[in-house]
Amino acid sequence: MIDIADARERMGREPVILPDPVPEHPLLAGRTEIGRGEYSIVLDHDDPERVYKVVSSPADLFLYTADDRPRGPHFPVVHANHGAISRARSGYLFHLLEMERLFPLQEGSASAALANRLVEAYWCACQQWSRLGPDMGRIALYHLAVTPAEMPDSLKQALKALSDFVEEYRVMPDLLNANNLMVRADGTLVFSDPVFIA
Repeated sequence: MIDIADARERMGREPVILPDPVPEHPLLAGRTEIGRGEYSIVLDHDDPERVYKVVSSPADLFLYTADDRPRGPHFPVVHANHGAISRARSGYLFHLLEMERLFPLQEGSASAALANRLVEAYWCACQQWSRLGPDMGRIALYHLAVTPAEMPDSLKQALKALSDFVEEYRVMPDLLNANNLMVRADGTLVFSDPVFIA
């Protein structure tokens, strides 16, 4: 098993948590925060199958709202885009989205085992292409997308779609953060936050 913290550090992706408070917005008033990452805040929703997600990274916004964004069983469903609601300390705009509720991987589950295989394969590819420096993640993702592997066909298609998106939008992939791979209630593995801006 790889050491994710070490792998992220070697790639220059030390763990960071968004320091901003929850932005003020009528839809968010009184909501409970249920998650937070480098560029986003997740809050509860009246509908138990949805969440509000406040994103500050343009990469996330592209992934969730672009007309040509990757779609399919391994990408999150966005129900509504409520637009820009304020500005983050980073200088990027905060956008408010309504998304399907996803869940953390459960140790010992089939989806966690699949996620571990994916992360291991991605990390091995990153090591193989490390001489390319900052581009190694993009090349590693492309390598995964075109190399036969023991993964479901739907996941291979999702990797290809993600690789195409990364190239088109010139963003960087991040498959080494456990929170970037989540599951639906039915156990389907989902790329919840697989990109960032370098």
